[in-house]
Amino acid sequence: MIRLRGQSIGIDQGSMLLFSDFADGGVMWSGTGPRECRLPVQFAQPFRSEPAVMVGISMWDLDQKTNQRADIKAEDITASGFRIVFRTWGDTRVARIRADWTAFGDLPDEDDWQLY
Repeated sequence: MIRLRGQSIGIDQGSMLLFSDFADGGVMWSGTGPRECRLPVQFAQPFRSEPAVMVGISMWDLDQKTNQRADIKAEDITASGFRIVFRTWGDTRVARIRADWTAFGDLPDEDDWQLY
């Protein structure tokens, strides 16, 4: 559980197209077996510590002739950013994926002391 201070709660959010592999025959559309896409995300402003991050698929375009398998998550979360990881496997053909994310956390306050 993350405990947030009353006056310094930050929420950052965004949306990004992870790939569009049908246009150029990329591996998510033309490949088989385990495949993954990893993209970095930078927060608009660093949090005080690692925030809670939620990632979801907001648009998916998959071939209806194959099984639809997908896994999406946030990895390598730091105070300044994280990495979106999308995975598929087997014969799944993924044309495009867009992911939306939201981060909740404690923000630095101008009254915080910095000891060096």
